[in-house]
Amino acid sequence: MTIRTDIPDRDHPRAVLDAEGVRDAYRRWAGVYDLVFGGVSAHGRRRAVEEVNRLPGTRVLEVGVGTGLALPRYRPEKRVVGVDLSREMLQKAAGRVREERLSHVVGLCEMDAERMAFADDSFDIAVAMFTASVVPNAKVLFAEMSRVVRPGGHLLFVNHFAAESGLRWWAERSMAPLARLLGWHPDFALSDLLDPAAVRVEAMEPCQPAGLFTLLRVRNQAATAPLAVAA
Repeated sequence: MTIRTDIPDRDHPRAVLDAEGVRDAYRRWAGVYDLVFGGVSAHGRRRAVEEVNRLPGTRVLEVGVGTGLALPRYRPEKRVVGVDLSREMLQKAAGRVREERLSHVVGLCEMDAERMAFADDSFDIAVAMFTASVVPNAKVLFAEMSRVVRPGGHLLFVNHFAAESGLRWWAERSMAPLARLLGWHPDFALSDLLDPAAVRVEAMEPCQPAGLFTLLRVRNQAATAPLAVAA
């Protein structure tokens, strides 16, 4: 599989996502999310949490925690805070924490991942699973995750990245105008998240099914100034 790292001139329509659009989409998805996406995303979630568990540091931020599918997999010594924009998804996650007595989960917060309320250097690790292509501006997400993670800590992402050719490329382009209805960008590229020339990626690993998703690990270099969001 070839991951597309740069799409400088999109020649196809792409719907704009905003915070309210994301809320609306995941209000619809909340009741069926685990059933529809739980299986296809299971391998990527498992690999991401395995990486978190082996990395040094106990302070973990899960960005876009959703219904909490990954929460039971963290090691007991990790202290996990989850954030999500969708109140309905967070309610599902809170129920999971109670039912499974997940004492390592120390907080669930309704919060915009592009404007997090945490202080600089609050976490050792931040992980975003299937979230980067959901937020309105993924580079702002990357900057915020860099800000709240200490220098030398780690940023991890599991996400779908756009293909360069073939049937999947055609499908992604065709679905791009439906981004607001779906709640994510089907044609999401790595360059939508970070500048490959400026950010040192430590590891990229294809994840099942069929390499549809990629696990990405970045060492946090320093606090990144928040990016301006166009009005």
